Amino acid sequence: NIFSKKRFFVDHIRCFSVFFSEQLFIHNTIMPIGVPKVAYRLPGEPTPQWVDLYNRLYRERVLFLGSELDDELANQLVGIMLFLSAEDESKRLYVYINSPGGSVTCGIAVYDAMCHVNAGVTTICVGIAASMASFVLAGGDKGNRIALSHSRIMLHQPQGGSQGQASEVTAEAEEVMRIRRQVGQIYSERTGQTLSTIARDMDRDRFMSAWEAKEYGLVDQVARNNRY
Repeated sequence: NIFSKKRFFVDHIRCFSVFFSEQLFIHNTIMPIGVPKVAYRLPGEPTPQWVDLYNRLYRERVLFLGSELDDELANQLVGIMLFLSAEDESKRLYVYINSPGGSVTCGIAVYDAMCHVNAGVTTICVGIAASMASFVLAGGDKGNRIALSHSRIMLHQPQGGSQGQASEVTAEAEEVMRIRRQVGQIYSERTGQTLSTIARDMDRDRFMSAWEAKEYGLVDQVARNNRY
């Protein structure tokens, strides 16, 4: 009928006006130098704004562990996962990992948050996942742990480094051994390897290719490059 056709054209005109306003914004403004930024129109805003690329991807539920894992990065990842899961627990989270590892306690914090949120978590290794980064990689939902074809994964034991009186060093050594057993137990549960195998492999740096990591049980899939 005439009313439905009129409504159809009005809706399309509105969509085109929003699209052209965003294109006009992109062409008439210069992207800030430094951290990559993209044009994004926030809900309720009449025109797009330049936003940090990673913040834009967070809105698409894509997270990054792309540097050494410390308190600041761990807290950011935990906070984002909690927020996005509370916002919509039916949509998966995707954690891209390219990290040399870092703090053991921070890695355990991220792992616990991944297990705590109701939203599903897919982990993806790009580049390298070493030390506690491999621990986070293995912590994704089983069946949804992915390594790109040329990525590398490395296991090794938690490290201490305390200085001071002998009693203090002894206390830290005992805590390091407790954490080592805890991390080894979780690796065993997540990979299907025996505790003795995990303990042996954690004694030295154990590097694996993507395919070796799949056989070991750290990941479930290896992404193929279909372009070649």
